[in-house]
Amino acid sequence: MESFSSKEMALKAQKKILSSMATKSSVQMFIDDTTSEILDELYRVSKEYTGNRAEAQKVTKNLVKIAVKIGVLFRHSCFNKQEMELAQEFKRKLRQGAMTAISFHEVEFTFDKAVMAEILTGCRDLLLKLVNTHLTPKSHGRINHVFNHYADPELLTKLYDPTGPFQGHLTKICAGLNKMVEEETI
Repeated sequence: MESFSSKEMALKAQKKILSSMATKSSVQMFIDDTTSEILDELYRVSKEYTGNRAEAQKVTKNLVKIAVKIGVLFRHSCFNKQEMELAQEFKRKLRQGAMTAISFHEVEFTFDKAVMAEILTGCRDLLLKLVNTHLTPKSHGRINHVFNHYADPELLTKLYDPTGPFQGHLTKICAGLNKMVEEETI
């Protein structure tokens, strides 16, 4: 018996096309303006931190690709009940991370790089479990690349340095996260 499914083939094609077109204009249906602004600031932080424009673009592009692919999977109801529970747990952990990031920014001398890194690695692990059977090992590598990059304790320390060069970026990131928390989009 042939195991051909046009729905499955269409989903694979859509993920592949969106993956290769991960630009601002092509992902507007999955990423809103606030998220886009946060991504722009994360790109600037990465670029300044690494001193490498290509690496900053790669990590940002990987982040966009993963977000778009997960959006496609949700839109096509590809997750089973257990995966949906994982997705809800991921969303809670992501929201906790956003609120922690905001709190660390707003309340002086509260930043703890270990706490922030743990939240980010926890999000990474949940996301990898969620997409385990849906995305390729290459996409799993993208998830690891993004979360490992932003969970780097040295990057986090520089980002939260109150006198450091990233304060303007952090303020904009936290403003966007705050808006997303208030609108319950995260």
